[in-house]
Amino acid sequence: MLDFTLTDDQKELIARARTFARDVVAPEVRHMDETNEYPRSVVDGMAKEDFMGLTLPTAYGGGGRPLIDALLVVEELAKVCGTVARICVDANTAVQKAIVENGTEAQKKRYLPPIVAGDKPAIAITEPEAGSAATDLTTRAEPAEGGFTLNGEKRWITGAGETDLYLVFARFGDVPGSAGIGALLVPADTPGLSVPKVRQMMGVRGMPEGDVVFDNCYVPAENILLPAGAGFKKLMGAYNLQRLGAATVALGIAQGAFDLAASYALEREQFGQPIGEFQGIQWMLSDMYQQLECSRLLIHRAAVNAGTGLPDKTEAAVAKVQAAEMAISVTNTALQIHGAAGYSRELPLERMVRDARMFTIGGGTAQVQRNLIGKEILKNAQRQRHID
Repeated sequence: MLDFTLTDDQKELIARARTFARDVVAPEVRHMDETNEYPRSVVDGMAKEDFMGLTLPTAYGGGGRPLIDALLVVEELAKVCGTVARICVDANTAVQKAIVENGTEAQKKRYLPPIVAGDKPAIAITEPEAGSAATDLTTRAEPAEGGFTLNGEKRWITGAGETDLYLVFARFGDVPGSAGIGALLVPADTPGLSVPKVRQMMGVRGMPEGDVVFDNCYVPAENILLPAGAGFKKLMGAYNLQRLGAATVALGIAQGAFDLAASYALEREQFGQPIGEFQGIQWMLSDMYQQLECSRLLIHRAAVNAGTGLPDKTEAAVAKVQAAEMAISVTNTALQIHGAAGYSRELPLERMVRDARMFTIGGGTAQVQRNLIGKEILKNAQRQRHID
């Protein structure tokens, strides 16, 4: 039986994250949203608070904590700012976990401590013609003396131009599909690597989404994290962590919007009474609350079951779809409760609506996640038929 009771240590961690979000993050959010500037000083602050690399082994400077602890921090940050929360996710999930699970000791010693110190690593999968169909990627790693030459283009890479490290998915040789895909660790200052364009996004601004180009980019053999073959499945296993992190950011954004709406319902008076006294508003708040609790339970179930390892892919997918779609609904309803004030830029509601919208897209679309869930349902049904 799962136990969702928070320990005293977890409660203290949440309190620290909440204070940091209020005192350090909140004053920077409007500037971040308006300028699209990466919040370097805030990230440095997160490193000082030990929020970066919370889940990394202590041997490499990390906190050695289970996934659930990192997600508790992420939710608190996301209540105030989805951008900062996403940075925290990337410092605690996919790339670093892939290195921990599959890297050599030399790779771990070189690339993990900088994450704890404040670098947000970037995972480079998506290409102009390979989005959800990740196994169609065409970036190639060709053998060269002592290593490989990397050529190709990645798109929508989160953190492009700001990160010091890219985990690049590439095709080795002429083997089609996933069997031909492996991964390389590519430092941002590698000759031949460039970021020619950072795209202007609707929401979660301050986190660059850029194009990364590899032009005869030489990568030594010692930087191969996983060779082609079974490596792709292992890499995508680590990516399930990122999906659970994205679900938590969506949850936090929605919770922040809900908190504003509940407070406003007590303050705003119409027809001689607070609007929270009207049944229509109470039902809206009730529906929002139920959606939030459902999403949180799904996320926490997957995280607790993962422990310090990798989450179940189906549990991660279910949590992400539920939380991502919930966040769109809840932030929009919170804005509606605020009326014209919510639609204005004087309040953070319109930003929260924009920020929430990306989570049914990034990290695996809701449609792709549903495909994954549906396939697992049919596999389980087939197994049950054999048992019966």
